[in-house]
Amino acid sequence: MENQATMSEFDSILASRGVSRRSFMKLCAGIAAAAGLSPLAVPRVASALEESVIGATSGDLYPVIWIEGASCTGCTESFAQVETPDVASVVLDLISLNYSETLSAAAGHSVEEAKAQTIKAGNYILIYEGAVLEAFDGNALRVAGEVGTAALVEAAESANAVVAVGSCAVNGGWMAAAPNPAQALGVQQYLEKVGVATPVVNVPGCPVNPEWVMSVLVDVVVMKDMDLLLNRLNDFNMPGDLFDQTIHDNCERRGHFENGEFVYEFGSEEEALGYCLYPVGCKGPQTRALCGVTLWNNRRSWCVQAGAPCVGCCESNPHNPGDNWVEVNTPFYKRMRDLRIGPLNLQPTTIAVAVTGLVAAALVVHGFGMKASGRMDGGAPFEKIRKWDSKHPDREVGTYADPVSGGPVLDEELVHKNADPRNND
Repeated sequence: MENQATMSEFDSILASRGVSRRSFMKLCAGIAAAAGLSPLAVPRVASALEESVIGATSGDLYPVIWIEGASCTGCTESFAQVETPDVASVVLDLISLNYSETLSAAAGHSVEEAKAQTIKAGNYILIYEGAVLEAFDGNALRVAGEVGTAALVEAAESANAVVAVGSCAVNGGWMAAAPNPAQALGVQQYLEKVGVATPVVNVPGCPVNPEWVMSVLVDVVVMKDMDLLLNRLNDFNMPGDLFDQTIHDNCERRGHFENGEFVYEFGSEEEALGYCLYPVGCKGPQTRALCGVTLWNNRRSWCVQAGAPCVGCCESNPHNPGDNWVEVNTPFYKRMRDLRIGPLNLQPTTIAVAVTGLVAAALVVHGFGMKASGRMDGGAPFEKIRKWDSKHPDREVGTYADPVSGGPVLDEELVHKNADPRNND
């Protein structure tokens, strides 16, 4: 009873969630590392967390608006499917999800009113999932009478930052794959086109890894420092600590790659031995992400560990909708992407075989033509005397049996020597 009486309010909250003080401090160390801070910042993180969690009793949570664009809601599902207790559970308790078309309990007028009130108050984070669609005047994403593009602009203009979660939000993803009739593109590119200057943080993936989203939220929600977040971004506005290394850099099968041990066919002995999946389409060497370190499903496993080649779902160029992971990496189980010739999609190997066949056929036709014209009978005509030599007999290069009619000079002694088999090696 004495321990319960002296237990702090924060410790009580932790205990109610099944989190020990020791586990909490480990969490703080992980958050500090994710935010790019030194171990000396762990007490600061712990204090910020305590203030934020205690603030939950007085409604002092950081507001977040989560808007669905052209998406399958897979990123929402990825972020929501977490176990308790873990990092996600604690971080989710630090935000007030004021609007989410997928997760909000409210519906209709009440939830739209909550969004409008949040936008009016400002000081919030906008999370946008899915592609932006410019075709059909935005009507493909109409919600509550408002076209999708207008809803994005309205929410983005007053936000502290926009977090584009998932590859569809980064550059259109699946939606932007050819022929792209909906004119899909990413959030950053669209906001730049319409002149909205709110910083955009791109977190690709299909779906996005929830721990990557938490890493972004930690910088803003827990540390309350936008500069921490913006200073992490690379040229693609992605957190550099998450997306500057390739899958290949941290792959557990890289040793097999270095040793030349590959899987060439699924179901083979090489696959059972865990060899490198590069020949069966693994896009790890060209895809920048930290999947092999962060893992998935609460750090249980990831695609390559489960036996599937990386399909490069984090490969997203926010400046070019055509450079999306579906366009670049399909077919997934082939080493090279398809080349498009008009309406046809062909592998480079198919084109190479076809060109080789055409060249061989042309040579055969040429040979028959030479035969039919008689140019092959007796071989090519022999030039008895070089044209230069005949015109410049005083400076001739060759030596001829006859200075006028030409012909080779045969050294009888040399011919006899070469004809003797005893002189051959």
